[in-house]
Amino acid sequence: MGWAILSFFIIFALIASATLLLFYRETMIRRIAEVIDARPAKQRTLAGVIHDTGSSLTGFVQRMEHVLPKSQSEVSVVSQRLIRAGYRNESAVKIFYGSKVLVPVSLSLVALVTGLARMNPFFVYVAALGIGFLLPDFWLGKQIKKRQKQIARGLPDVLDLLVICVEAGLSLDQATARTAEELGKAHPDLCDELGVVVLEQRAGRARADAWKNMAERTGVDTLRNLVSMLVQSEQLGTSVAKALRVHADTLRKQRVQTIEELAAKTSVKLVFPLVFFIFPALFLVVLGPAVIVMMESFQHLMNH
Repeated sequence: MGWAILSFFIIFALIASATLLLFYRETMIRRIAEVIDARPAKQRTLAGVIHDTGSSLTGFVQRMEHVLPKSQSEVSVVSQRLIRAGYRNESAVKIFYGSKVLVPVSLSLVALVTGLARMNPFFVYVAALGIGFLLPDFWLGKQIKKRQKQIARGLPDVLDLLVICVEAGLSLDQATARTAEELGKAHPDLCDELGVVVLEQRAGRARADAWKNMAERTGVDTLRNLVSMLVQSEQLGTSVAKALRVHADTLRKQRVQTIEELAAKTSVKLVFPLVFFIFPALFLVVLGPAVIVMMESFQHLMNH
């Protein structure tokens, strides 16, 4: 079994090397043309070499996505998750599925090289393949949660600037474009989504549909509430600035309540470190000298 696994990895390494050579074919042709042509060629920089290597590796990962069988519904779900994580490129799905092939193989190679597979080859390789297959999903879920937290954290500041722009006389569409431009460095993820809303509106999509699409793309509950409030204010004809101000105050109160809740849970979470780490050390420092003195006294009495 060991020789079969070793032969499989050797064949895979040969195929990967041949694939990389195919990807570098254009670079090799360009170098040959530069040698044949007598004109002086431009010196390649380190950044150019890194860019070419990264492009070749990205293409190699994209080619590996054809190994996994997948349905159209599964691809659509993965594409939606990648969009929520902030990856809108067409190649993101291919890179994701390619990583689900390369990561298990890489973990299996690590287990083979480090010698972990000698203990229990079947269990180690199955664990490496399973963990490597699920690892991109866990990483993507973590990226989605991180981006959703950043969007929810920057929403009150964005609402404040929207209120200022609307009260200054701008329309909601112009205020959205100005907010996305001004707060792009402070809250890049949320302003990126606002920029997509502005582009959709300029393309002719209705304002309510553009905001609803942003809520579906991000999956943030507070943003869904904001979109529902904006749609209702537009349908009922109420003041948008007043509704935005009330919603911003509500979000700040929710943030304060969340912080107070976390602070109240801190005392309960500190019980376990106190019991298992701090109290034993404290007892050792306080009672240790007394115990030593008592032991010496008992030994002195026993000797007499």
